[in-house]
Amino acid sequence: MLSSHRLRVLLEVFRTGSIAGAARILRLSPSAVSHQLSKLEEEAGVGLVERGAQSLRLTAAGRRLATRAQEVLDIIEAAEKDLLAQARADAGQLRIGFFASAGYRLLPLALSTFTARHPAVELDLVLGQPHELLPDLERGALDILVVFEHALDPWKPPEGVEVAHLFDEPQLLVVPSGHPAGQRQRVRLADLADEPWITTYGTDTPVSVLERASALEGFNPMIRCRSDHYEVTLGLVRAGLGVALVPSLGAQGAAGIQVCRLDGPRLFRRIGAAVRPTNPNPALRSFIDYLRDASAQMRNALR
Repeated sequence: MLSSHRLRVLLEVFRTGSIAGAARILRLSPSAVSHQLSKLEEEAGVGLVERGAQSLRLTAAGRRLATRAQEVLDIIEAAEKDLLAQARADAGQLRIGFFASAGYRLLPLALSTFTARHPAVELDLVLGQPHELLPDLERGALDILVVFEHALDPWKPPEGVEVAHLFDEPQLLVVPSGHPAGQRQRVRLADLADEPWITTYGTDTPVSVLERASALEGFNPMIRCRSDHYEVTLGLVRAGLGVALVPSLGAQGAAGIQVCRLDGPRLFRRIGAAVRPTNPNPALRSFIDYLRDASAQMRNALR
């Protein structure tokens, strides 16, 4: 391995044309500069300078290495600046994975305050299902992943990943405007056993949370459509094509539908933040604080 310090010595000899000139620039003694050149020749395994009684000049290999030395030192300087930025919470980069309904209100609420406080942090936002993005978190391509876990479909984080609980999000029954169920304070899933349903796909299995909950209520729902995009689900419900079980975040602010609280076993999702505890990114620690604040606001709003 070539020493970057000795490459800088060679570069200054090349620029100034002498050991004495390089010594002045580097604030070293001429003998120290000469010693560093000798050590660099040992590392390189080739002669870099021709020493005369009253002069010194670089060999062809020395000139070629001196030209390359500037490129190497530029890369090292850029890396040092990047590391310095990453060591500050108000700079660097933060890579965030999130699922779609978290992107409606929760994530924008957290990011609006975070970016106002840390405008120099470069954000990389990646949309996807938690089980799809977990490998990216594990290998370091993401700093944090906003995740959910259904009470009826629990999962364990992989080794090296921890999940901090943020809040519980109730599941709501969503029906078209004017539907009789919308006139009642609370509804049981079994009351709509004969309705067509719009539901999601499962995660590790093809069985959705709706189907798990319906089994506990003693019926098998008639599935008309499956979609993991709640805007699609709400659009189909709005058009009168079915009813749906939708998490509160997915139904926020939707028009042309009615939402009903469910009676019976409480259905909810646990919303959390998955991280690698060993991740030293200081911007991550700051963002988690803002995410917790936003989660507290969402928790109060969902009540």
